[in-house]
Amino acid sequence: MIAIIDYGVGNIKAFANIYKNFNMEFKIAKTKEDLAGATKLILPGVGSFDHAMLSLQDSGMKEKLDELVLEKKLPVIGICVGMQMLAKSSEEGKLPGLGWINGVVKKFDVSKFSQNMPLPHMGWNNIELIQPNRLTDHLESKPKFYFLHSYYFECNDSKDSIALADYGAKFTCMVNHQNIYGIQCHPEKSHHNGMQLLKNFGAL
Repeated sequence: MIAIIDYGVGNIKAFANIYKNFNMEFKIAKTKEDLAGATKLILPGVGSFDHAMLSLQDSGMKEKLDELVLEKKLPVIGICVGMQMLAKSSEEGKLPGLGWINGVVKKFDVSKFSQNMPLPHMGWNNIELIQPNRLTDHLESKPKFYFLHSYYFECNDSKDSIALADYGAKFTCMVNHQNIYGIQCHPEKSHHNGMQLLKNFGAL
């Protein structure tokens, strides 16, 4: 049972429609009680880091999610801001992140770009898969995904980075540490590559 975490931040309906089309069992979790029976977790997110962290805390699900992810080792995937929330902190806000993966979120430094490139980073980018991972099985060799962000995840342990994208410089766009996954791009907007990635997660 895939639990799509609805804490008021993220396109819940898009993920629900995708898993419905896959005939994979899912439910939308708005309370900690809704998390009962979950075997996998999806943490979407849009907007600012602090707003997302506050919304998750206000939902009453944060402590239960800590238990399910850190103690029971349920597979979880953070998407967009949901990925950034996996970090210890973010330059975008003052609140601590979930700290599920050893890393921090930084803002792109446009002064270091070799050409004039605006923020946010918006549009289609090829990604580079840098190590084998079940999340990226059956993707093209350099698949295209849709991005919309001004901040990126910097891993403190390079082994947690599983894919890179390039915007002015290469940055980590997918992470994995044990049962915890994160992707900066939007799979729900990335056509067949995004669908394959979400199908892979559902099959973990």
